[in-house]
Amino acid sequence: MNGNTTDKDESKAMILLLGLRRGGKSSICKVLFHNMQPLDTLYLESTSNPTMEHFSTLIDLAVMELPGQLNYFEPSYDSERLFKSVGGLVYVIDSQDEYMNAITNLAMIIEYAYKVNPTINIEVLIHKVDGLSEDFKIDAQRDIMQRTGEELLELGLDGVQVSFYLTSIFDHSIYEAFSRIVQKLIPELSFLENMLDNLIQHSKIEKAFLFDINSKIYVSTDSSPVDIQMYEVCAEFVDVTIDLFDLYKSSQQVDRNGKAIQARPRELKNVSQLGNGVILYLRQMIRGLALVAVIRPNGSDMESCLTVADYNVDIFKKGLEEIWANSRIST
Repeated sequence: MNGNTTDKDESKAMILLLGLRRGGKSSICKVLFHNMQPLDTLYLESTSNPTMEHFSTLIDLAVMELPGQLNYFEPSYDSERLFKSVGGLVYVIDSQDEYMNAITNLAMIIEYAYKVNPTINIEVLIHKVDGLSEDFKIDAQRDIMQRTGEELLELGLDGVQVSFYLTSIFDHSIYEAFSRIVQKLIPELSFLENMLDNLIQHSKIEKAFLFDINSKIYVSTDSSPVDIQMYEVCAEFVDVTIDLFDLYKSSQQVDRNGKAIQARPRELKNVSQLGNGVILYLRQMIRGLALVAVIRPNGSDMESCLTVADYNVDIFKKGLEEIWANSRIST
């Protein structure tokens, strides 16, 4: 974490990842933050100690994974300090396993966490749904939501807001879920959404995402609904762009005396027109972020569309830099 960050800011930028053993917590971290191939996670050992993942976008975010066998409520464990210091609690439920014990455990954790930190975001990942049929996914989600609600009602916690997501590491659903979870911890989210709406309004852009390049989590998008297939196309475009960028390393230039010239860092940028005429547009922004936009020319030529997009994205980038500068001043 940044040494200048206050305790208040740290509390907004920490996520706890919880759940019973073998639920898939470690696999989620490895796929999201280490680009591990999903099949390779089959060989991961069960986590025995708390682990921490860090990534920095408009906030310095930490994700702490706690082992499933850990008893958070034994006297030697400082649970109160732990739950007070986080902004989000993410509980992973294995949808392919008997989940009643998990729901009971979840309700107990929510009861404690909500008591010491009433503003905490409670998020539940109904995980490993890749092995379920569409009907079974819906049934499992309905059942888990209903049983969780009943457990919380018994504890007098029926007013607690809990968000549920169907997830798998074998498709983009885990990225989509974590994107929404992370966005709740970004104080500037409404500004970013307004800026993206403004960008779309003045360009021929249909949809825009602000991606964290390394994790493919999007920290913001415009106010129009997210189509998961459009998100998948944009996320894959980020991967392709990085692969091409790494492939073509710029050669080092030297002056007349043979001394190396300090080259300006290359900007990550890629434009591609699909077979249906849609243009994918990627531009590097600040702090590991990239803007990815879907442009529909609708009769206009590609060059004029890109000229307008470049101009408006330059303005958007300056706005991002101002938001970042102001957020640093306020910390």
